[in-house]
Amino acid sequence: MEQSWAKGERTHKVERWLGGVGFAALLAVVGYGLAWVPGLHAVGPMACAILTAVVVRQVYGYPERWRAGIQFVSKHLLRVAIILYGLKLNLAVVVSQGPGLLVRDLVVVVFSIVVMGGLARLFKADASLSLLLGIGTGVCGAAAIAAVTPIVQAKEEDTAIGVGMVALVGTLFAVGYTVLGPLLPLDAVEYGAWAGVSLHEIAHVALAGAPAGQEALTMALLAKLGRVLLLVPLCMVLMVWMKRSGKLAVGTKVAFPWFLLGFLLMSAAGPYVPAEVTADLSQVTAFLLTMAMVGLGLNVNLKELRSKALRPLAALLMTSILLSVLTYLMV
Repeated sequence: MEQSWAKGERTHKVERWLGGVGFAALLAVVGYGLAWVPGLHAVGPMACAILTAVVVRQVYGYPERWRAGIQFVSKHLLRVAIILYGLKLNLAVVVSQGPGLLVRDLVVVVFSIVVMGGLARLFKADASLSLLLGIGTGVCGAAAIAAVTPIVQAKEEDTAIGVGMVALVGTLFAVGYTVLGPLLPLDAVEYGAWAGVSLHEIAHVALAGAPAGQEALTMALLAKLGRVLLLVPLCMVLMVWMKRSGKLAVGTKVAFPWFLLGFLLMSAAGPYVPAEVTADLSQVTAFLLTMAMVGLGLNVNLKELRSKALRPLAALLMTSILLSVLTYLMV
């Protein structure tokens, strides 16, 4: 009798786990569908999926029976996506062709984090959310925010709202770049470098670089990939900072982000992977990352964040403007 009950309980746990994973996948598909709607295409499926998840949470509440599966998606599946994301980065190309861009990229990362932190204190904005926004702006948007979340011990709701903000602001700036590009005294390479060292996500860089031609797009992506490369040393610095600053509770340890080693391994293996395989894995990675963002979005309670998000958003907008001006002067 007890064995039968235990077996039934395990079956229910598996069903609830699968239900959570399936639910996240369903909302990710909805996000992809919404991304085809005119006006939302530039925002992308990830931001659309987060928005969908947030709306579901506010209207229907958190789906408690599927919590295990949803948490698996927002934590473990997220790390798998970040590892696969490494295929987008060709270490050899960045090191051999872009040492000058790497220096600019380092300046951008430091500038974004420091300025965002300063403005957050000035505006009395939430420090944890502002740190995530500074990192997302300086490095590579959602992937960077997701990677540092466990290191800085940020709340999942802060991660979700941060990803949404960076996606929104980055999209606005990418569209603005395409409008301003033809009006500025920059050639294709200079414009591509400007977009690559200043815009938030790889998708934003591609969106802004493509209209200026293949030469501009190539330089933009090269500059952006250098910022992605800096994600690993940044995580190492954050780990040391968290330990030395005493921001950890007594007895708490920061787990080494082993998935970043997988990220580097995939980056090193990228040149040896057939292009068609890389393209397919890129699509899988994008979908897994979108599923993970759904899991994070379901943790957002707008009633709690209503007064929390406006000031960081103002700081993010100002930081992005200052970054665009600084990098324009650098190119």
